[in-house]
Amino acid sequence: RKTLSQGECIGGMQKTQTEWMAEKRKGKSFMFQTLKKMFGGKKEAAEVLSPVSGQVVPLSEVNDPAFAQEILGKGVAVKPSEGEFRAPLSGEVTVMFDTGHAVSIRGDNGAEVIVHIGLDTVQLKGQHFTAHVKQGDRVQAGDLLITADLEQIRAAGYDVITPVLICNTPDFPDMVCHTGMQVKPADPIITL
Repeated sequence: RKTLSQGECIGGMQKTQTEWMAEKRKGKSFMFQTLKKMFGGKKEAAEVLSPVSGQVVPLSEVNDPAFAQEILGKGVAVKPSEGEFRAPLSGEVTVMFDTGHAVSIRGDNGAEVIVHIGLDTVQLKGQHFTAHVKQGDRVQAGDLLITADLEQIRAAGYDVITPVLICNTPDFPDMVCHTGMQVKPADPIITL
């Protein structure tokens, strides 16, 4: 039988005594966490945050069948009260549409999230949208992604409701959508 000394590995995962003690103080057993990582186990819940201030509603209230019927993925929609749209999680921008009306981010937690500002707003061809990031950029939750002139978009006859979708929904079978509340950026709207 061998006793591990400071800095040795368990299952290829190295922890110093300081790290082990810090986790122990947080109420986490290092051995339990190591075994859980080695043999699987339920992942800790992650959150997708609201990209904008507004009212969160179920996707069924979106007047577009692709969103309402969850064809593109499950999620929620936000009726925005302002025009600054922020990263709902940390990760990489995988698609920034040239028109600035939508962005896709692959989160560090594995979630593939789309923020789609308005319905049929692609028809505006970028008018009233300013993108602040580009494809390939690394973003942190809360970073400014897009600004949109909501008044001008509404005046042009478009609904500004903003679906926030998890495109790889099957990877998150325990996903919970939080609706029926007022939010500001960084408030949780989806638990994965």
